[in-house]
Amino acid sequence: MKLEAHLRAQRETGRKLLVPYVTGGLGVDWLDVVEAVVDAGADAVEIGIPFSDPVMDGRTIQEASQRALDIGATPASIVADAARIDIGVPLVVMTYYNPVHHAGHERFASSLADAGIDGAIVPDLPLDELDGWADAADAAGVETVLLAAPTTTEERLRAICARSRGFVYGVSLMGVTGERARLASQAQEMGRRCKAVTDVPVLLGVGISNAAQAVEAAASADGVIVGSALVARLLRGGGPEDAHAFVRELRGALDA
Repeated sequence: MKLEAHLRAQRETGRKLLVPYVTGGLGVDWLDVVEAVVDAGADAVEIGIPFSDPVMDGRTIQEASQRALDIGATPASIVADAARIDIGVPLVVMTYYNPVHHAGHERFASSLADAGIDGAIVPDLPLDELDGWADAADAAGVETVLLAAPTTTEERLRAICARSRGFVYGVSLMGVTGERARLASQAQEMGRRCKAVTDVPVLLGVGISNAAQAVEAAASADGVIVGSALVARLLRGGGPEDAHAFVRELRGALDA
């Protein structure tokens, strides 16, 4: 299933897109969590591949990543586990460049494609340094999602949106991931700026913590990515049922 084609088709129905983030390897039931959020209405799922130096991630995702690493999760094991999922929506991995480089561009891209993973987000690999990875990903049929930040200039934003595949990840605030009491003031502006220069689906993420914030953010974009607020529930001992309830709440608000 192609990520961008699927998201475009969902968008054309008038639906606001919802992509939950789940830390790969976080407990023996993490695949059940993925299935639960899809059942609750996710349009795609972002699977985090834990890394020991996650520069974009705040305390919640860092804790989840470390817990998964302590259990024994590796990039290879998470990709192998993901290959067992048959959920009817696209899967996207979020990882850092070190594991990609370590595996080798072609090998890593092929492993994702073989596992049925449709896209990849590599937040510490900027537009100017994409060539080796993006070429390998394109050849394997893996869509490379690029990020745009509030500080991105108009010229660079156009270039990012032109090169992004699957969707454009609009970062709604400067800083690391994590729950926030209110939606960042830059969020809707980020959505508007991206939508003004691309027809690729635009999803806003980072700091979107509850249903009301999801609705507010989605008003200027095609949808939202929700990570820390979901992962926090899993870290507190919640399982697939809690994940399902939270994503169902988000879905209901976006559909209202």
